[in-house]
Amino acid sequence: MSHGSRDGRHAETVWALTGRVRLARPGLRVETAFLDFDTPGVAGALEALRRAGTTRAVAVPLLLTRAYHAKTDLPAALAGARGPSVRQAAVLGGSPLITAAVQRRLFEAGLCAADRSTTGIVLAGAGSTDPEAIASVGAATRELWRAGWCAARPAFVTGPRPRPGEVVRELRARGVPRVAVAPYVLAPGLLPDRIAAEAAAARADVLSAPLGDAPEIARLVVERGLEACRTADAHAG
Repeated sequence: MSHGSRDGRHAETVWALTGRVRLARPGLRVETAFLDFDTPGVAGALEALRRAGTTRAVAVPLLLTRAYHAKTDLPAALAGARGPSVRQAAVLGGSPLITAAVQRRLFEAGLCAADRSTTGIVLAGAGSTDPEAIASVGAATRELWRAGWCAARPAFVTGPRPRPGEVVRELRARGVPRVAVAPYVLAPGLLPDRIAAEAAAARADVLSAPLGDAPEIARLVVERGLEACRTADAHAG
């Protein structure tokens, strides 16, 4: 389940990710739903499952951090919808597969494994007022540093500072030979465009694409869904 966006590229990316999840688990019924702006909404998706005779489902939030949408919007939408019994899975952040997906996009943008020792990464997220969400971006950044990049710093295009452009300039001032901006977002839209604009204005050497339908993200969606099923079965037992 995605938040949704007025930008059509967002929905296109979510549908592409859904398709990749289906390919990863043939035979598994996978539905797409949006909290806002796009269709089907949560209620519509659950109603379709109910008509198909589904009695249990798992809602996997297509969100990287556990903030307002995961803690409030999605639970409220699920509680107010008619349909099968639904368990909400964990958000996507906090998995090694996220680190792998970020690096995939960096390599697709022109970097290679040998560049790690001379490249600093600016992991640019959307920003949040939720301390847990901010901390999770910091944790993802530390995983990139552990993966061997010579520097890794979080940045936020809204909310708390620093901004992506500020961190690019900071790393340059420290003498980092090459600086790459990696958007910590799933799909294109207004905020990723702002990240790209800041990266260009600060003359970042590399800008990678949103994580989108990277194979690692599709695998992670499946993992989160299965984890939620196992937890539900354990509680039932």
